[in-house]
Amino acid sequence: MALFRRSAAGLAAMADQGSVAEVMFTQTLHHYGVRTSPSERRSWERSIPVLAHDLVDAGLGEVEVLLEHRLPLSSRRVDAILAGQHPVTGRRSYVIVELKQWSEAALYEDDPGLVVIGGYGGHPRLHPLEQVGGYCQYLLDFLPSLDGDAEAVSGAAYLHNATEYGIGPLRRKPESANARLFTGERRGEFLDFLRSRLATGVPGAPYADEFLGARAAPSRQLLKVAAAEIREREQFVLLDEQKLAFNLVLHATEAARAGDGKTVVIVTGGPGSGKSVIALSLLGELARRGRTVLHATGSRSFTQTLRKVAGRGSTRTQGLFKYFNSFMDAERNGLEVLIADEAHRIRETSANRYTRARFRTGRPQVDELIAAARVPVFLLDEHQVVRPGEMGTVEEIEAHASKQGLAVHKISLNAQFRCGGSEEYEFWVRRLLGLVPGGPVRWAGDPAFTVRVADTPQEMEHLLRARIDEGYGARIAAGYCWPWSDPRPDGSLEADVVIGDWARPWNLRGDRAVGGAPPAALWATDPAGFGQVGCVYTAQGFEYDWNGVIIGPDLVWRGGGWQAVRSANRDPDFRSRAKVDDTEFDRLIRNVYKVLLTRGMVGTVIYSPDPETRDLLRSLADQA
Repeated sequence: MALFRRSAAGLAAMADQGSVAEVMFTQTLHHYGVRTSPSERRSWERSIPVLAHDLVDAGLGEVEVLLEHRLPLSSRRVDAILAGQHPVTGRRSYVIVELKQWSEAALYEDDPGLVVIGGYGGHPRLHPLEQVGGYCQYLLDFLPSLDGDAEAVSGAAYLHNATEYGIGPLRRKPESANARLFTGERRGEFLDFLRSRLATGVPGAPYADEFLGARAAPSRQLLKVAAAEIREREQFVLLDEQKLAFNLVLHATEAARAGDGKTVVIVTGGPGSGKSVIALSLLGELARRGRTVLHATGSRSFTQTLRKVAGRGSTRTQGLFKYFNSFMDAERNGLEVLIADEAHRIRETSANRYTRARFRTGRPQVDELIAAARVPVFLLDEHQVVRPGEMGTVEEIEAHASKQGLAVHKISLNAQFRCGGSEEYEFWVRRLLGLVPGGPVRWAGDPAFTVRVADTPQEMEHLLRARIDEGYGARIAAGYCWPWSDPRPDGSLEADVVIGDWARPWNLRGDRAVGGAPPAALWATDPAGFGQVGCVYTAQGFEYDWNGVIIGPDLVWRGGGWQAVRSANRDPDFRSRAKVDDTEFDRLIRNVYKVLLTRGMVGTVIYSPDPETRDLLRSLADQA
């Protein structure tokens, strides 16, 4: 979907009138309801007219230009896509152009895939050849109409302000058929490239119409790659209800194909019951069968980790892992299967301040997910709903399915594969937090799992470091009860979680490692994450051998029961009583600690800075 569309000649005429940036600004405000930044407007003012006039000078005034086009099933936007006829094949031809105003650039620490702008300072950015090449491959992977037609897509990064001297180091990265790099100094070569991909004198509008109307789904080639990278590498063994859920989804998929039908599958289970194992196994097997399938979650950390692990052999496979809000404009039943993992994180709606106005309809996100595939599969744990606006429950999904007259199959996973396979521990946590009736009970012990209560945070950290020295993994997580600062200018982290004379930083919030700490999405899986305290948003969906949990002052034991202390919580999502009343806050905060307490596979060490709460915990858990 393009923000703006014109022929190259029409765009050049607008540029001569100085109205391009103003029109783009208006379109952004209309579609997204947000004002563009001054830097983005300057970029439009300085780059789009250059491209438009270059196209006209190359004799390509009738080529159609799609500006700020959003890639299918993605939030990424491409600067420009040129649509026209290929001068050799006579078929459709699409040229992706990334426009850069850079006058000089260098490699970041001699890495050919990363660059810095304006000399050797500043933050690293992706090499423009990597960027445009990735966009080309993405279109081939997610527009089945282009499957097998590699000649239809090509790309170029155009550094129209740069000289060859100014960006010389970037040439160390070789070009490819889908990724060329041109500077203003070599403008003539850029025009020749455009003419080699787009025929002169041929209107591009029909080809643009075909492109914009194309169905979005994984291509056969992408599914083939995914099968090799996920299924053939996947080594999990599915047992009992896991295998039942796996087989049921496969059966529903084939039945939907044969009968042109639609079925909803709901798989419920506690932490460690194998929901994500089922999800990855299904993704690999369905890809092997050539079925159009995607995986989606509502968790940025979880999705990025899956992309890194499952797609480590190729960035192409990473494209199969989406977010729940990727399906607002997806074609109805455009996929055969959509695997909604961690479905307890489904939101009320997908819309936010950047959403196009026509999608701000209040349509429930669960309806979008159900509509996107013939077999939508929801894997969830209802006791992991931890944020306001999360609506992922069996009742909610069933209600939306029944409104559409759809059959629903439900499977409960009873076996435990996290918490050392200790179903007893998971039940003990639910009793402890009052998520099931009966009240807290003493931990009876389990040879496969250890529960300890620490008297101080120092003792907790000491116990966990000893486990790390023995070869185990460990993390410390806490309730969101302390401020959360950005890294200092020198890259060091502010030790925000302060308890007496013990202080540690929160995990990073960004996508980049800082000061030896891993980015937020990798906190739970990178060994360097032990130096920071995680929160529920970075811990949810993950597991580690030993689990340290600080139950903060937002949940304390008083007079024989739990008391949720709203004033002690720092989570911005809980600030508004209009959105989250006290009853809802109490429910969500218990779910938060249920998630945190069930991340460990071998053992859990618990600490509370509140003496009365700590006394309760000591009375329930052995200290041996």
